[in-house]
Amino acid sequence: MVPGLASSALALALLSVPTQAAALPADPGRAPGPLAGRAVVLDPGHQLGNRSFPEEINRLVPAGGSMKPCNTTGTATRGGYPEATFVWQVSRLVQERLLALGARVVMTRTTNREDRWGPCVDVRGRAGNSLRADLKVSIHADGSYAAGARGFHVIVPPDRAPWTDDIHRPSLRLGRALRADLADAGFPVANYVAGGDGIDVRSDLATLNLSDVPTAMVELGNMRGTDARTMTTPRGRARYARALVAGIRAHLGR
Repeated sequence: MVPGLASSALALALLSVPTQAAALPADPGRAPGPLAGRAVVLDPGHQLGNRSFPEEINRLVPAGGSMKPCNTTGTATRGGYPEATFVWQVSRLVQERLLALGARVVMTRTTNREDRWGPCVDVRGRAGNSLRADLKVSIHADGSYAAGARGFHVIVPPDRAPWTDDIHRPSLRLGRALRADLADAGFPVANYVAGGDGIDVRSDLATLNLSDVPTAMVELGNMRGTDARTMTTPRGRARYARALVAGIRAHLGR
């Protein structure tokens, strides 16, 4: 595969075929897991090589009533640990746990490499639509320079026709479930986002606007602040993953 082969057509094709979950052989001696029959889309934000492909990621794509750049480079800790790598590692842990529980899991990207870019936000936004997935969680981290900025927040779509009026309510329920379990795991709610309750409603994100399935975007913390101490450790990433899985299960009632 050549570098940057994350075109919309290819990415959509990849998202419409069985993934690792479907490819795993059945264990006849094992009872179906509590998430058997459920389909979950995980969207690890950005891609490690995005910064090397400025022309590709700056190309404008549909974002649900507007046009936005295909993607961005993401942020990083002050020590240079990239958001793309952090969310990839957390997403893989979430994927492993969901697979063990019997779910089918679709990843919007399957690599974290310097010679890759994308997929674009419009592809990410439509991921899972054709599969009628039960939900989608887009996993990110923030890069605020505000003094003392720390904590997580969950972004959900508004009641906005014709884009997200059909998924607003279940997406809000998903967002609240994720917020509750991240808080229960000991992660602080963001102290630098308007509202202060950990839920942010936004209408400008293609990942939310183009989805036909309940969708939430999670900013797990501020990589430029003290949250980086947790993000840069395997133990911390495992805590994030456990909380996300708990939130997904709570939303699915499993």
